[in-house]
Amino acid sequence: MSENGGGKEALPLFETKAAKGRDAYKLFAFTLFVGVCMILVYRLTHMPQPEEPGRWAWIGFFMAELWFSFYWIFTQSVRWNVVYRYPFKARLSSRYEDKMPGVDIFVCTADPKLEPPTMVINTVLSVMSCNFPPEKLSIYLSDDGGSELTFYALVEASQFAKHWIPFCKKFKVEPRSPAAYFAQNSGSRDIAFAQEWLAVKKLHEEMKMRIETAIGKGSISKDMKDLHEGFSEWNSKVTKQDHQPIVKILIDGRNPSAVDIDGHILPTLVYLAREKRPQWPHNFKAGSMNALIRVSSMISNAPIILNLDCDMYSNDPDAVREALCFFMDEKRGHEISYVQHPQRYENITKNDIYSNACNVVNKVELAGVDGYGAALYCGTGCFHRRDSLCGKKCSKDLKAEWSIVTDQTKKRNVNELEEASKALVTCSYEKGTQWGKEMGLVYGCPVEDIVTGLTIQCRGWKPVFYNPDKAAFLGVAPNTLDIALVQQKRWSEGMFQIFLSKYCPFIYGHGKIKLGGQMGYCVYLLWASVSIPTLYYAMMPSICLLRGIAIVPEVSSPWFLPFAYVFIGRNAGSLAEALTCGDTLKGWWNVQRMWLIRRTTSYFFAFFDTITRQLGFSETAFAITAKVVDDDVLKRYEQEIIEFGSSSIMFTITSTIALLNLFSFAWGIKRALLDWNLRAVEHLIPQIILCWLIVMINIPVYQALFFRSDKGHIPSSVMFKSIVGVSLACLLAVC
Repeated sequence: MSENGGGKEALPLFETKAAKGRDAYKLFAFTLFVGVCMILVYRLTHMPQPEEPGRWAWIGFFMAELWFSFYWIFTQSVRWNVVYRYPFKARLSSRYEDKMPGVDIFVCTADPKLEPPTMVINTVLSVMSCNFPPEKLSIYLSDDGGSELTFYALVEASQFAKHWIPFCKKFKVEPRSPAAYFAQNSGSRDIAFAQEWLAVKKLHEEMKMRIETAIGKGSISKDMKDLHEGFSEWNSKVTKQDHQPIVKILIDGRNPSAVDIDGHILPTLVYLAREKRPQWPHNFKAGSMNALIRVSSMISNAPIILNLDCDMYSNDPDAVREALCFFMDEKRGHEISYVQHPQRYENITKNDIYSNACNVVNKVELAGVDGYGAALYCGTGCFHRRDSLCGKKCSKDLKAEWSIVTDQTKKRNVNELEEASKALVTCSYEKGTQWGKEMGLVYGCPVEDIVTGLTIQCRGWKPVFYNPDKAAFLGVAPNTLDIALVQQKRWSEGMFQIFLSKYCPFIYGHGKIKLGGQMGYCVYLLWASVSIPTLYYAMMPSICLLRGIAIVPEVSSPWFLPFAYVFIGRNAGSLAEALTCGDTLKGWWNVQRMWLIRRTTSYFFAFFDTITRQLGFSETAFAITAKVVDDDVLKRYEQEIIEFGSSSIMFTITSTIALLNLFSFAWGIKRALLDWNLRAVEHLIPQIILCWLIVMINIPVYQALFFRSDKGHIPSSVMFKSIVGVSLACLLAVC
């Protein structure tokens, strides 16, 4: 078959393969389903009479197990149709090397303190040096902090790029983030390489030193400001929340003089700080992305858009080409809206102490949602078709336009483009328009990415989830428990808001996306709702144990078998799944701990915050997670020691649950030893085992409460509150 030309003879630019072993898994899931049904039957048929103790606790367990059962069914939907995508970039190059579309890359940052400018420009430099025609590449940095320090760092990066890009392409170095590359590699190939390696490394260190010096002083010196006229935009009246629109084209890729040290054209590089005023809503990251869409349409107007968080650098220089295989496929490319890569991180420890890697989520669940044509848009590492992002509906008649810039753009000089672009990012520009509704990213939700992806799919577009063996992009995962939980709270709160809004997949997506896709969305949208039954199950078995109330059949009873099978089967399946996806045994255990902590803290607060917001008692907020920590915290993270340290109420809940189960387990063991009669305590054995498992999961919590002396231990104030809470629970239990 022909490799050259399109039409019927052209080989596809990508293929889709179903995961192996699906039939065996479906049979296993069916047996678990039977076990779950038997548990619910037992709860209904053995409910205590009104005059018997424990009736209300029994009803609570039935409600919790009923919800767990429904949620478990949702999680099975994403495991029944798992698919994997495989692009063929060699075929793309052989057919379209001279016809590549333009690509606009958006990098978003919001706070120079939480997101250091040195980290931001490493992300920018990594995408500037990718293996793609530079004249068709445009990089836009959106600075929602409106900081001249970030602008200065980008000016420095624009100069360093003249050396870094030719060095990368000449020696095919990887990764192409300067900081990541120099941290991992040494100039030991040959003499010529070593000389250039040392020279470029020196330039990088000097640039880094100048930027960090400026950040340390908190201001830019006059000599530095003379480097670029753009510094005139900043004065004493400019603040993060109150400033005029700023658009500066630092490198104009249309200009023949914009070349690197080898004389090759450089990619376009643009700085953007949209206008902000205290009296105008700015809609967080969604507003930033929509501003980038409009400004880029004025300057480069590339048909493909890649959006990246500022801490997620390009790890694979061919990532752009691989993504284009999906968009440019002759048979299916016209219907593809976006290509989502998983969020992967460079700082994951061996056993993934905070469960950030999400290997099972990436390799099974998100690939399973993709099997229904409903891949989630996850906010970063996503290539978009501009048309789909701007509100157009999918149509066979909609032909891809691979033009880079309009004739009007070609005629304008840099100053004219900057001024015209500023008008597109004023506070009042979106008033009375469809931006944030039918165009661009959707407003009003902390997880604007998820809801935007859903609306795009409901317009007929087909997304793709692509998880390559080599990570296309690498970011920085939270390395303290507090930051990890705050991030999870924001995500779960935003997703629960979607479920309770008009965008609920079962309503908004009805008849537009498959039922399996709707259920797949709800696996994540219902995170917050699972907190209540989890919290109940983490505490009530201990309280019932103290009162001598059995909640599970005796071990000798036939009704105990479904409980045992579901518990063992569910965890054995989870373990096998995790090991298959690359987790370690200890890593899987850490995942179980983090699920318990998240569900009883982050998701619990997200649930109530969402409910109060729905009732009009609060408004949506957006929390930026810090990307920097001190050396002591980093050392403990690398040693896989959980970082507590603060007096967060989340830690109080975690400590209370841990202590309650420890006390109940000790009491249960004591009672079993004193009675010295297995039959007398047989009905309590399952609860003793459950308490023991929760105790084992919480060993790091006990260490942080009683044995650790470093700054990452649990503060005494938290321990005191937890002990008081446990004492009250035990007192009520025995009364």
